[in-house]
Amino acid sequence: MSRAKRTAAVPGRIRVGETPAVRQSAVRPSAPVVVVHSLAHAVAALMSAAETGREIVIASAPDAGIYAGPGWWRALVEAARAAVPTARATALLDCGDDVGAAQGAIRADVEGIVFTGRTDVAARLADIAGQSGAMLLTCRPQPALDLGGQFFADPDTLCRHCAEVLASVT
Repeated sequence: MSRAKRTAAVPGRIRVGETPAVRQSAVRPSAPVVVVHSLAHAVAALMSAAETGREIVIASAPDAGIYAGPGWWRALVEAARAAVPTARATALLDCGDDVGAAQGAIRADVEGIVFTGRTDVAARLADIAGQSGAMLLTCRPQPALDLGGQFFADPDTLCRHCAEVLASVT
């Protein structure tokens, strides 16, 4: 799937030439955001999305780009998409205010990056991200579901919980 199709669901994207201040007040993504902490979480979220025909956003935990890194996130997203190829989802790696983590995510070809640092730095990062086809958000989208509390849940429980939340979100 092309990057343009994967990132179309997130209207808060900063494009080349736009200022981050404009995007900080942008409308939240229209697709429900599910925070995932593991491959099992990501697969459950994508399976539920595919079964319900919903497009979703899978997001990392806050600051995961700093402590887990873009390589982990990219591998997790690729494996989850391989397990559920029919799911429509955008993936966001939260790099907090760490410029190095955000730059590493851009170099690692991560499709969506959350950077909450200084506005002037965000503008430069947005330009770099835009040149590589990545999306940069300057504020973390509000999640519909955070699976952190169900870290050790079995796959059926995770899928059931994701499906319940996706069915209740408009």
